[in-house]
Amino acid sequence: MDNVFQRVYEITARIPYGRVTTYGQIARLLGNPRLSRIVGCALNGAPADLPCHRVVNRLGGLSDAFSPLGKESQRLLLEMEGVPFRLDGGVDLTACMWYGEEEEKPGAGALPQEH
Repeated sequence: MDNVFQRVYEITARIPYGRVTTYGQIARLLGNPRLSRIVGCALNGAPADLPCHRVVNRLGGLSDAFSPLGKESQRLLLEMEGVPFRLDGGVDLTACMWYGEEEEKPGAGALPQEH
């Protein structure tokens, strides 16, 4: 389990400033989309310097368990990074979702050139 937790930490550390990802997306990057609860367990005991505030649920919802202050502190940290929120209070995933590996490759997300 420690190896899985370490991999969760490594992926979480790569989430860019101003972007978020989901527990499920981290699980997919681990190679098993069914591990989203394990991702949550790992982040619950994560090192303090890890940007855990950038991980939200599949609907863009924040976590009451993020800190003793609840999801308000998570929202504040995300707002400070410029992460947009919907009117219902969830993160606007269409505007700031980070999918991981593919985005880290040079040219990823670039449109094909017409010849």
